[in-house]
Amino acid sequence: MLQDLFKKARYISVPMGKRVVSELEGERHERMVCAKCGKEIPEAKYEQLMKVCPLCGYHTRLRADERIAYMCDAGSFEERYGNLRTVNPLEFEGYLERLEKLERATGLNEAVKVGYASIGGHRCAVGVMDSHFLMASMGSVVGERITRLFEDAEADGLPVVLFTASGGARMHEGIVSLMQMAKVSAAVGRHSEAGLLYVTVACDPTTGGVSASFASLGDVIIAEPGATIGFAGRRVIEGTIGHKLPENFQTSEFLLEHGFVDMITARSELKGTLAALIKMHSRSYAS
Repeated sequence: MLQDLFKKARYISVPMGKRVVSELEGERHERMVCAKCGKEIPEAKYEQLMKVCPLCGYHTRLRADERIAYMCDAGSFEERYGNLRTVNPLEFEGYLERLEKLERATGLNEAVKVGYASIGGHRCAVGVMDSHFLMASMGSVVGERITRLFEDAEADGLPVVLFTASGGARMHEGIVSLMQMAKVSAAVGRHSEAGLLYVTVACDPTTGGVSASFASLGDVIIAEPGATIGFAGRRVIEGTIGHKLPENFQTSEFLLEHGFVDMITARSELKGTLAALIKMHSRSYAS
């Protein structure tokens, strides 16, 4: 049953969609090709729809700055702890060089951005993981930034909205990475004991140690449509249990059906949903 469990496999990442440029009667036309259905969409419409395919509903993976722009009130996001940088605790060969390369390619210096913002006029703490940076793997700096966000939110009496999208723990930092699961979860617990709201928005993908810790601890857990959410991969699980899994296993829809998430919300409706939740759980609303 376990003979092929550790057999190497080739994994192909889903493209983010490519741009097609054409000239028609002297005019420049730019279109995006959906990464899922392969159909072409006018780029202006694609941006207007927050990078959701109008034909198949595929929700393209967003960069942190894009999600902040879509979900937070214009100009309201104030980043915190952007100066925290990894020091390569295990002296993993080539690790810092890879991070420097990713920083040049993405404009990020780590896989999460945290800060304060307003959503629908309601002040809150916001964290956004970005899968374009080392698959948003959870290392010491990712854990520290999120931990400090919850601690600041607790001190200031603010709710937390955390957009999760991660491949899991960062192997380059070994046990130091795994420790972040407990550290962040403890901060979430203290924030909860203070009577404050925590909303998780599980985006594609939310997996590994992130799904097994703070992504699963939200008072309200929202998922984007079609997101992959789970711990171990399908091939590992099937090899372990010796059975085929359902086709929709580890999707938002499967997890909603089995009670793991509270709702699935399309990107176009997400900001309004978050604003309503924050308002309903605010102390002024309750009084």
